[in-house]
This record gives sequence, C-alpha cells and structure tokens, in this order.
Amino acid sequence: MSEDGNKQVVAIASDHGGYEMKTALKEELSSLGYAVLDLGTDSPDSVDYPDFAHALAEAVAQGKAGRGVLVCGSGIGVSITANRHSGIRAALCHNAETARLSRQHNDANVLALGERIIGMDVARECLKVFLETEFEGGRHARRVAKIG
Repeated sequence: MSEDGNKQVVAIASDHGGYEMKTALKEELSSLGYAVLDLGTDSPDSVDYPDFAHALAEAVAQGKAGRGVLVCGSGIGVSITANRHSGIRAALCHNAETARLSRQHNDANVLALGERIIGMDVARECLKVFLETEFEGGRHARRVAKIG
C-alpha cells in the first residue's frame, strides 16, 4: 500500500450524487489515521461521474494510493468506469458482508458505494470492513489472476 509518512493513502472521489457521503467518508478516513487523496468533486453541483472515477482509478493504478473509495448516486456508474482500468478491481458494496467478501475473495482495491442506496452508517461500516479485511489468497489468487 502507498505510504505518506506513516499513513496509508486512500484516494476518494465522487460525483454530485455522492458528494455528501464522500465528504463524510473523507472525515472518517482521517479519523482512522489514513492520509486522504481527495480527487473531487468539491461541491454538489452537477458533474460527470466518469471524470472522477477515471481519476481515482488512475491514482490507484499508478500507486499514488493503495486503495480507493468511489461514491455516486447508485455506485454503479463509478464501479463500471473504474473497472475499465487495468489492475483495478472495484467492488460495488451494499453492506459489510459484501465489503468483506470483496477483499477476502476478490482482492478489491476500490470500494464503490451508492449514496442514494445505502445510509451513512452502512457506508461507514462498509469502509471500515473494506480497509481492515485482508485478501485470503489461495484458490482466490488463481481466480483473481484470471481477471486480467
């Protein structure tokens, strides 16, 4: 994972539909001791989600951050966009169990969330589980390697 001093770097980005949740999760990341690379958006004004998802995926792929968090209204658009980048495994999660499995079985490096789909408490729980859960490797490593 990328380092900034002693802190692990987590990139975060959203469109307007995920701006409120992104802002809250950015604060959560800081309180957990992570260095945050905020790639926008910086207001609730309408923007195009692919611009922010591409920027985050590139930052993670280039090693500027070890993991990423993307938020839009549903989480679907940002996850589709991020997954077009080589080396990115973005997982759209709706609860702690999907966040845990995305890490254990899929070695996901980007968490995608939908502000209009899940509440803030669930989003915080997903974030915490995503960051704390290690990849199991083993048979899962063979499968992840087949993703490309």
